[in-house]
Amino acid sequence: MDFKQIKNIVSSACAAHGIEEYEVTYTVGESISAETYIHDISAFSSGESAQIYFRCIVDGHMGYASTSLFEEDEIADLVSRAADNARAIENNDTVVIFKGSETYQKTTAPDPCVVDAGELKNKALELQSKTYAYDDSVVDGTQSVAMSFRDETYMYNSHGLELSNRVGMTGVYVAAVVNKDGEARDNFEFAEGINGKDFDELPKKAVDGALNKIGASEVDTGKYNIVIDGAQMRSLLSAFSPAFSAKNALLGMSMLAGKEGEKIASDIVTITDDAMREGCPIQTPFDDEGVATYKKNVVENGVLKTLLYNLTTAIKTGKETTANGRRGGNISPYNFCICAGQDTQESLFEKAGDGIYVTGVKGLHAGANAITGDFSVESEGFLIKDGKKAGPVKSFTVAGNFFKLLMEIDSLGNEVKWGIPGGFTVFGCPDTLIKGMSVAGK
Repeated sequence: MDFKQIKNIVSSACAAHGIEEYEVTYTVGESISAETYIHDISAFSSGESAQIYFRCIVDGHMGYASTSLFEEDEIADLVSRAADNARAIENNDTVVIFKGSETYQKTTAPDPCVVDAGELKNKALELQSKTYAYDDSVVDGTQSVAMSFRDETYMYNSHGLELSNRVGMTGVYVAAVVNKDGEARDNFEFAEGINGKDFDELPKKAVDGALNKIGASEVDTGKYNIVIDGAQMRSLLSAFSPAFSAKNALLGMSMLAGKEGEKIASDIVTITDDAMREGCPIQTPFDDEGVATYKKNVVENGVLKTLLYNLTTAIKTGKETTANGRRGGNISPYNFCICAGQDTQESLFEKAGDGIYVTGVKGLHAGANAITGDFSVESEGFLIKDGKKAGPVKSFTVAGNFFKLLMEIDSLGNEVKWGIPGGFTVFGCPDTLIKGMSVAGK
């Protein structure tokens, strides 16, 4: 069944129920992945998925329903269920079906396609073979994975707005396990694509990263100048990103409520959200409410310029939507990052003098309170001595408050390190220097 047929069934059912304002979204996707163990394929999966999402306004309330059954009766029943759900809602929030933006950006990402199964398996095995061959310390437990996916979205509403988008990505990762001098350590590295320099260098990066952790010592409890690796800083940003949601602010679940226009971070901190980031394979020209996305500074030179809004929270607060609406009335960012600064990693170490370079954190979401901003996480990394990276350290805890940390950022690295796309949200951060952070060690 194609989207044209789905639209016709929905339109007829809405007419029968007297529903004038509605929206239907159809998503379809395919994915494939190959995993290795030792020198064989240990797991292989491929599949297709499709879903219909419907929402409508009945008696001033928004009702939602969805289905993955593509039968005419089921699709028609979707309309009835959404209408019943709307009648059960008791709040008085103003709700709208969006009529459309004046213009929508065009994606610059390559047209997505899913890689052939045979090629994907061969690439996973090639990666695994190169990882074992790179160093004699590599042991069983090492895993190489190749994956590829594509998703398509089609949207239509009763105002005549019709939109579509296609996204996808192919990538590989290596989780290397090494054993040297009786000590086992591991390391994870990811690369987009299955060809080129990043693919070829992945085994070296994964194995060297694990080997560099061998012989780690412990540190004393105290206050240290800390350089947080960009990959770990983005984990912090991810954990506390719900604080930037206007919905959470209205619910009293954000420390940023009422702080738009106020200073919440160091002067050097600018945080952007860009659904159409150049070079990102997951680009989104419209949000789940049909609003055209755009790049915005959420924090600019330390000042909170805006929270992230959908249509409902924008109407409730007298603001404009920031095109961050997601299904079910939720709000989330797209490519959300702390912008790069001026410092190389070496100059950050020089500014730190003596301190710790944090390259790993464990259990962040369990050890972080997204409402208060407090966090306490087990960490690992390297000492910084006389402005230079020194030996590895482990089993220390870094504790603090994310919102206080933003105010205390001293310097930022000149490269944003982006994470792996999770749905339509990706986080990125540069290496970050904070002076005088509390560390619990031996």
